[in-house]
Amino acid sequence: MKINWDYIKGFLLLFLVVFLYSFSSQKNSIKKVQDIVVEFEEGDNLFMNHQMVNKLLIQNSTTIKNQAKSVIDLHKLETNVLLHPMVEEAAVFLTINGVLKTKIKQRTPIARIVTETGSYYIDKQSKKMPLSTNHSARVLLVSGDIVEQDVHEIYDLVTAILKDEFLKKQIIGIQKMKNQEYVLITRIGDQEIFIGKAKNLKQKFKNLNSFYSKAMTDKTIDSYSVINLKYNNQVVCTKK
Repeated sequence: MKINWDYIKGFLLLFLVVFLYSFSSQKNSIKKVQDIVVEFEEGDNLFMNHQMVNKLLIQNSTTIKNQAKSVIDLHKLETNVLLHPMVEEAAVFLTINGVLKTKIKQRTPIARIVTETGSYYIDKQSKKMPLSTNHSARVLLVSGDIVEQDVHEIYDLVTAILKDEFLKKQIIGIQKMKNQEYVLITRIGDQEIFIGKAKNLKQKFKNLNSFYSKAMTDKTIDSYSVINLKYNNQVVCTKK
């Protein structure tokens, strides 16, 4: 009977690969976490710091440093980080040399809401975001008669302002009145801009830009105290 040495060699090679893989996996699993590294996207750690993130990387009521890699629940740790209201995206993973890395993208605030009960940010995804003791964002300030249900409407208004190159430099604040109408506060000049309800914003801001272009050209902008956009396709001004 002829022995098929190629078959035997192949079987031995497969056995060796499986053995080495199992040995390597077992050896790797008993290794301990040597260090914890936190990386913020583009180095931007304005609202959070490394210490705040490290407090989220807790397993079994203790730090994961020096724990065996085999007992680390990466999914749970990542979920803990993502639950933080300052975090937009996060990835938690272990490297071959035993370093636990956490990469974080923080939320981007676009406005600060001030109400009778407190203050908070809304971010570019229309989600609420708490203030930070580490950093105060320079964003539009929104105050007045604001309730929880107004957040999405305010988000639409702020977004419309930020999309306009001129208005995002000129408008620094928004006041919500009791009649559900809004007033814009300007950076240059002391005019109040009444826009009425947050509807037809595209047309209202188009009219506003046209008015500013004319008023600045003929240097009459400082003659007005109120610019009213609430009426259909009109700009009604009140002189000082």
